[in-house]
Amino acid sequence: MTQSAASPDRRQVVTPTRVVAGVCLIAPFVALLWVSSYARIEPKLIGIPFFYWYQMAWVLVSTVLTMIAYQLVQREQRARKGGAAQ
Repeated sequence: MTQSAASPDRRQVVTPTRVVAGVCLIAPFVALLWVSSYARIEPKLIGIPFFYWYQMAWVLVSTVLTMIAYQLVQREQRARKGGAAQ
């Protein structure tokens, strides 16, 4: 037996949770692709020019945002399945 594409378990919908998760995943790309916003030397952080420490800060921020997006999607999937296994 095959399930139709319109079954409640298979239907992909845009929810506020998924929008927030998407924004969390898109933010690092937008921030780092907009080079003119950080292509400068000042302010320096412990002698490191802004251009470098800004990019390194986004490595950490991206990690946190990816974890948040993952947790949001996992929580939504558990809620859609009726809160079964965690």
